[in-house]
Amino acid sequence: MTDELDSSLWRPLRVLLEAMDRDIAALYEEAGLAEVRTRFVGPLIQLGRHGPMSIRELATRVEVTHSAMSQTVAAMRAAGLVESAAGSDGRTRRVQPTQRGREVLPFLEAEWHATEATVGELDAALPYPLTRVVADLEALLRERPFRDRLRAHL
Repeated sequence: MTDELDSSLWRPLRVLLEAMDRDIAALYEEAGLAEVRTRFVGPLIQLGRHGPMSIRELATRVEVTHSAMSQTVAAMRAAGLVESAAGSDGRTRRVQPTQRGREVLPFLEAEWHATEATVGELDAALPYPLTRVVADLEALLRERPFRDRLRAHL
């Protein structure tokens, strides 16, 4: 008997993204950056490019929720990659890279560019590029949001 979760329409995409994520993480391990998680890259690059930010500002820049960024910052802090400093108004805390965070930034920037090039190469090799699939899905969801479509099936 086949489990319906194993034949989910979402499963192949999730499994593919997780495999790609593991490959990126393996590069970090090979480079001696075992403390780095793939979810750290966007925030660390943003901090390196734009300087200290509040968690809210960082969440906005990388397009995740405040809660998700708060958890990511806590994990980056535990890994020794960021620290918090008092903001200019004394009420907010600003996140900034530690010395170790600044040391790993060149590799993370290079990996980010390499990942973009690799995804672009894969996209160009597809008969129907993933970027087009995403754009087409976004257009469909602007016409009728995902939530409305879900409700119709409940």
